[in-house]
Amino acid sequence: MISSHHKGIPICAIDAFSATPMGGNGATVVLLDHPASSIWMQALAAELAQSETAFLWHNGGHWCLRWFTPTCEVSLCGHATLAAGLALHKWGELAISKPIDFQTCSGKIRVEVLSAELASIDLPSEEMKERQTENWMVNLLGAYPLAIWSSQLGYGVLLVNAEFPIASLDCDDLAWQNGPEKAWLVMQTATQPYHYQLRFFAPKMGIKEDPVTGSAHALVAPWWCKKLSINQVQGWQPSQRPGGMLCEPLAAAKVRIKGNGVILWQGYLPWQSSTIESESWIFTSC
Repeated sequence: MISSHHKGIPICAIDAFSATPMGGNGATVVLLDHPASSIWMQALAAELAQSETAFLWHNGGHWCLRWFTPTCEVSLCGHATLAAGLALHKWGELAISKPIDFQTCSGKIRVEVLSAELASIDLPSEEMKERQTENWMVNLLGAYPLAIWSSQLGYGVLLVNAEFPIASLDCDDLAWQNGPEKAWLVMQTATQPYHYQLRFFAPKMGIKEDPVTGSAHALVAPWWCKKLSINQVQGWQPSQRPGGMLCEPLAAAKVRIKGNGVILWQGYLPWQSSTIESESWIFTSC
């Protein structure tokens, strides 16, 4: 087991949902002795400038987990959760095929490390609610979407036809900030070996485009399984750092996501965990 008492605070960088370095979605994972202040965690996440930084600490026999973008704390993050599980395994804190539950503001999230570079996570999902088309959506896409949904997670979902040039969508377009939703994803049917693909835009969360988004796939995978009459689907995200995952809807509004992850580097932050201000765990959403 790794110790943070002598060299500093353990940290590592992992490319999640990718089998090769510099692919998928990057996350940093920080191992603490106690819950640090939200101000300190937010400042460190901004300094690291990854799409997400995961903070872990052990409390009362449980692992606690929080996620921060460079600008705010978020209520759910799939790729940083996958990264957190692989990091704990690398640090000798989590054995292969020994699932544990992370305590998070979105409830318990089960993670199981299947090998040094493969893990599964059970993410919460929910039923999407149909939403009306607005003019800005048509202007942005240059076409009418086939369907639109909203979600309690704050993600808006746009379904487009299979011929739509999803790769041409501009992540710098200010229209992605329209509507009450904090993020938008555009999805369509994909070619084998994938069943569907999507892109995810979240400028309100400080992320123009998230490369590979586990929480987004957990949201839409049940819809695709029902549409295709299958029990699990392969999802793909064709961003500049593409990646994919296997999604299997479970009971109790959960989706099991299986994906690869590659550790890029690991080291120590030059502080002792005991010198960092502590606080009770208070969740602040974006």
